Amino acid sequence: MNKVADRAEKSAVINTVSLYEKHRTVYARSVTGFFDNWRKVMVIVTQALFYGLCWLEWGGRQAVLFHLVERKFHIFGMVFWPQDAIYLAVLLVISAYSLFLVTAIGGRLFCGYACPQTVYTELFMWIERRIEGDRPARMKLDAQPMSARKFRIKFTKHVIWLAIALWTGFTFVGYFSPIRELAGSVASFSLGPWETFWIFFYGGFLYLMAGFMREQVCKYMCPYARFQGVMFDPDTLIIGYDAERGEPRGARKKKAEPAAPRGDCIDCGICVQVCPTGIDIRNGLQLECIACAACIDACDEVMDKVGLPRGLIRYSTENAMSKHYGRRDIVSHLLRPRTMIYSAILFLIVAATSWSLLTRIPLRVDVLRDRSALYREGDDGRIENVFTLNVMNTDEKSHQYAIAVSGIDGIDLVGERVIEVPAASNKSTVVVAAVEDGTGAKGSNKIFFDVHAIGRDEIKVREKASFFMP
Repeated sequence: MNKVADRAEKSAVINTVSLYEKHRTVYARSVTGFFDNWRKVMVIVTQALFYGLCWLEWGGRQAVLFHLVERKFHIFGMVFWPQDAIYLAVLLVISAYSLFLVTAIGGRLFCGYACPQTVYTELFMWIERRIEGDRPARMKLDAQPMSARKFRIKFTKHVIWLAIALWTGFTFVGYFSPIRELAGSVASFSLGPWETFWIFFYGGFLYLMAGFMREQVCKYMCPYARFQGVMFDPDTLIIGYDAERGEPRGARKKKAEPAAPRGDCIDCGICVQVCPTGIDIRNGLQLECIACAACIDACDEVMDKVGLPRGLIRYSTENAMSKHYGRRDIVSHLLRPRTMIYSAILFLIVAATSWSLLTRIPLRVDVLRDRSALYREGDDGRIENVFTLNVMNTDEKSHQYAIAVSGIDGIDLVGERVIEVPAASNKSTVVVAAVEDGTGAKGSNKIFFDVHAIGRDEIKVREKASFFMP
């Protein structure tokens, strides 16, 4: 029995399957060209907006400020309150449909040019190249044992990375707490606990994600790469390798005829070396591809050197590659039911939101009943109900508001009928509505509070409330 068991054990084959790919450092090679220039432009534009917009003033206050303490959002003179959360929901819907439309037309253009992960990784990689050198120099430096020179180079790089990360964290918090007050607090070492936490939290994550994680964020953490497939179709613009033209691969000299027929791909591997996620685009579209088009710039440069036409790797569609579409045919196929539906929905939502913002009345009123008693009898014998009116002035100017009540014959207000509210502020006032006994129906009666700005009749709102009679 033992011999049989030993024989069975020796004949058994044990296969170990790893569920995780072993991480290898991607040393992306620098590249120049049309798409690289556009990536640089997008880095400059997005970071100029991010770092600069919070310092811009508008009407005497920060132009864009999501003031969490005061629970007010200031966006270029418009003031939004928590009650305006519908606009946040609409903004998210617009962003989602915009992403769907861009993806259906041009693939992962957002990932390659506007995604914060890509933008900051590009920025950190540019600093790395300036300090450590291009791909061969970085690989050689990492392979060396630690020395004074290597420590100095690495230390300099990480200090600059950390400085950018902390400045980015400071800027991020500056959109939720007034940036100038925040800067004063930093200078005087009097930062509050939540500002300190978020500056270091956001800065630390940026340092980790852009400095170390890089392509791993796109490959393993970002959900966009996983569900992009449902938004792609054969007429979506993607970065593709023309296998029909490029295969079979093989080295060749400029303008020299090979001994055997070969494709245009000389198998130099530069398209792989410049890829920030380390993939080979010649293997087809992969979820790791972020559409940065670095491989296009690299391949076009190689084609120029060997005297072959550009476009071996290019922006195209699956149908265009297989059916040999021209540029006009590619453009005509971009207008298809999916993109037209996305465009129509997006246009309607943007138009409705724009109309709502343009016609938005800079006044909101919340009416709360006094819950201590449904009604009471006044000194003059009338029935009274007590209400608290919270008047929110969302304008950049102070206003006086007149308060009136209607809905029941003879109903009137007892006491103050005018309230003054400073610019971009709110103020509560207690009002008493009174009516003769027996005028209204027993129980609940519908009434309306009319509030309008004195001298600005177009600024007015009407809020419904309930008046209780015995």
